[in-house]
Amino acid sequence: MAKKEYAFYPGCSSQLKASASNYLVSTNAMCKALDVKLTEIPDWNCCGASVGYCEGGELPRIAINARNFAQAETHLPGQDIVATCAACWLGARESKERLDGSAQLMKETNEALAAAGLHYSGGANVRHMVEVLIEDFGYEGLKQPMKKSLEGIKFAGYVGCQTNRPFGIDGESFENPLYLDKMVETFGGEALKTYDQKVTCCGGALAFSEPEKSQKQIRDIVESAYDHGAEMIVTPCPLCQANVEVYQSEINKKQGTKFNMPVLYYSQLMTVAYGGSAKDAGLNGQLIRAEKLEKIAGK
Repeated sequence: MAKKEYAFYPGCSSQLKASASNYLVSTNAMCKALDVKLTEIPDWNCCGASVGYCEGGELPRIAINARNFAQAETHLPGQDIVATCAACWLGARESKERLDGSAQLMKETNEALAAAGLHYSGGANVRHMVEVLIEDFGYEGLKQPMKKSLEGIKFAGYVGCQTNRPFGIDGESFENPLYLDKMVETFGGEALKTYDQKVTCCGGALAFSEPEKSQKQIRDIVESAYDHGAEMIVTPCPLCQANVEVYQSEINKKQGTKFNMPVLYYSQLMTVAYGGSAKDAGLNGQLIRAEKLEKIAGK
């Protein structure tokens, strides 16, 4: 199989949060096993996900995403833009949809970009890493480099809200997406298909402003995983991973629960299945250790 190449947009969170850096480490290891080349977009900037909450206006938010598109078109022509962060992907994908659908917005955006000597032609395609894995490789293709089975571990596939709506993954239901379940099963793990919180929002935007509401949603997500027999939660979203892992201890203190559920990225599971070490998979950076997965990695 020929090497597949993509223009990589890492996003700010991969540089700042320990949990997201685990994502980046494991993504790099996963891509090496799949013979995927990710080339970072030169001089990329923040996707502006937080600007929307601050009422920064449509044009600035669209333009800063378009700057990344223009950089990719200039330096990595013909390559799809790939993001691992759900918020980055959603913001960038929405920006592309808006630009493709409005000649006036495209004109205004390019006027803004011209100040930096850039131009966006509309050719860049924006995808989430999960889309790339499923649509460009398929489950059988993903299984080919497998060296170790995840047999004996029960996973709750927590998709979250951002990679599910409004664009979603090709062929998947918005109400009951099954791609994480299928990925888990591809590598020998047991997916809990009756898990009923898979598309619930983790309350990320409320974590600081209304923590009680956010923590109520996180409790529901974790509690349901326990109720369905899960030993670990797997997700494609850095914000979901961080919130659901970090706030378990806070919920335990406030509500007397004893949550200790590991929350992992699909790329960490895949790295272990491909024969990577716990360090390769970023498992050494988890706040709640995934001991069963570490044991498989150490075999």
